[in-house]
Amino acid sequence: MMNELPHVKQATAVECRGVWKIFGSQTSAALEAAKSGRYNKDELLAKFGCVAAVANASFSVGEGETFCIIGLSGSGKSTLIRHFNRLIEPTSGEVVVRGKDICKLKNTELRALRSRCIGMVFQQVALLPYRTVLQNVMLPLEVQGESSANARSRSQAALDTVGLGNWANRFPRELSGGMQQRVGIAGALAAEPDVLLMDEPFSALDPLIRKQLQIEFKQLSTKLRKTTIFITHDIEEAIRIGDRIAIMREGRIIQIGTPEEIALHPVDSYVADFMEGVSRLKLVKAHSVMQPVLAEVSHGGSSVTVTEYPTVNINANLEEMIDLSIAKCAERLAVERNGQIVGMVSRENLLCATRAAE
Repeated sequence: MMNELPHVKQATAVECRGVWKIFGSQTSAALEAAKSGRYNKDELLAKFGCVAAVANASFSVGEGETFCIIGLSGSGKSTLIRHFNRLIEPTSGEVVVRGKDICKLKNTELRALRSRCIGMVFQQVALLPYRTVLQNVMLPLEVQGESSANARSRSQAALDTVGLGNWANRFPRELSGGMQQRVGIAGALAAEPDVLLMDEPFSALDPLIRKQLQIEFKQLSTKLRKTTIFITHDIEEAIRIGDRIAIMREGRIIQIGTPEEIALHPVDSYVADFMEGVSRLKLVKAHSVMQPVLAEVSHGGSSVTVTEYPTVNINANLEEMIDLSIAKCAERLAVERNGQIVGMVSRENLLCATRAAE
């Protein structure tokens, strides 16, 4: 039996409302044709010489949420993220940050948004080689007009946050690629932005360093609760980092959901192909396989309290539940949420879920 865990409602930090981005000289005609649904991407290019890089993108990102956008090369994900600080103007639609349509901002307001509200980390961090690590992190604050003492204090705190506090007086050439990427993250954090935009920040790194930074970033985002939009082409990275994932294809968002929702209920073969090879053992959670219970359950003809069983959190994954069941020689596990027992998971439930996860 599947049990859906209701999403916790969050205040909206960022929102896309029907965003289109058409590149080319006949954008108005191409946009009208694309909206009509009569032309696909190749036909738009052939008839109008235009490319629909983003097609009718609509979604919202909650406060403190890490929202991953994933797609193949050319799917439009990097184009889309640049709309949130208006490095790219939409052809049509609205981009709303903290309740303001940023497409209507004047130049001075837009500069303030970019410098104080939104931080961005790119795939390649452009550190100035003649400035120390601390001075590189301080640079955006200096541009904003912060005092030297305040910029230094905030930048040092940001370096401490990403684990590079002792490297403040070193130069970029003395740092590894992964460390330089952390300097870029520190630079974004030092400005204390409301929203972080991250465009494949780890994709150029070696696999082991990349995985380490993914884990570190997840821990950091959980601690700071920064609203983050994270672009990647790696589904395992999206699963490791994201609270929710949006999958793009040819400019369109195909599916949005938690990693578990997408793994269990892909909307089409394209999404299913993305999830192929990803182990469900770390994705499927207790709330999806549990049997709801009352305060007491009947077991073997007698009434026993569920507190007699080992307990797991409602968000424990299959792997954690299997390990606990083996360690405790337990036929059943009690599932708790906020200190209350809300369900039971039997060994049969675990076996069925594990078989479905293969």
